[in-house]
Amino acid sequence: MNFEWKGVMPAVTTKFDENDNLDLDMFTKNIEAQINAGVDALVLGGTLGEASTLTPNEKKLLTEHTVKIAGSRVPVILNIAEQSTNDAIKAAQNAEKYGASGLMMLPPMRYKSTDHETVVYFKTVAQNTELPIMIYNNPVDYKIEVTLSMFEELLPLKNIQAVKESTRDITNVTRIKNAFGERLKVLCGVDTLALESMLVGAEGWVAGLVCAFPAETVAIYRLAKAGRIQEAIDIYRWFMPLLELDISPQLVQNIKLAEVGTGIGTEYVRAPRLPLQGVERQRVLKIIQEGLKSRPTLPDYKNL
Repeated sequence: MNFEWKGVMPAVTTKFDENDNLDLDMFTKNIEAQINAGVDALVLGGTLGEASTLTPNEKKLLTEHTVKIAGSRVPVILNIAEQSTNDAIKAAQNAEKYGASGLMMLPPMRYKSTDHETVVYFKTVAQNTELPIMIYNNPVDYKIEVTLSMFEELLPLKNIQAVKESTRDITNVTRIKNAFGERLKVLCGVDTLALESMLVGAEGWVAGLVCAFPAETVAIYRLAKAGRIQEAIDIYRWFMPLLELDISPQLVQNIKLAEVGTGIGTEYVRAPRLPLQGVERQRVLKIIQEGLKSRPTLPDYKNL
């Protein structure tokens, strides 16, 4: 399936049951809620998807299941986060076999590669797959930044097409656009900077709290792109306390708790993660409950 790197792309959570098995029924319920709200693609196997705890067979099952659910409605993108180049190539080629339409790629895991090693890593994987690739640039969490000069080396490869911009430096969107124009699509990867990023030229939003609040997320994006900025700002201001749950080491637990609040998820996480406890749990629950009580009435954003 051909697609464009634009719009709202949920980094979906992986659903487990009380016995630590995949909960495909609840997973399907959430995916349907995302598609019905108008998302533009689905991203599997990211941090929110607890990919580091999934077995190869579970990744295969999740990808094939999602591709089947989505059908021709939205494309499915699989995250690649591996420790070796060979494993990354194998993961990319498996994604093609499983029916994914694109890849999101992190730099090598665990080893802090040099700029040159990182570029060679991305190039090597890109040369071994036909799928389009979005580079995940998140030096805050993964300690490796993909700089403009590194992108300069990467962009001769036509299937490297987009960047998930998570440097937390909003001016980087403008730097990328000044350097590469439309050649490199920019998707914001930080929920609390999404509207700002779109207003300075980002084409999309790889979102987290969308997992619990898909309609509100898509509404902000579509209103912003339609030039109805104040309406987008009003929803964004309501959303901000919830969006801040995404910028936490416990973002998976936070967002899964929010999914419980909106009826499209469960709280089960895979160890070593555990559900939130004590004071922190009460703090997060209060944010979710207050957000639900004041949930805004949305305009007819689907027809913008």
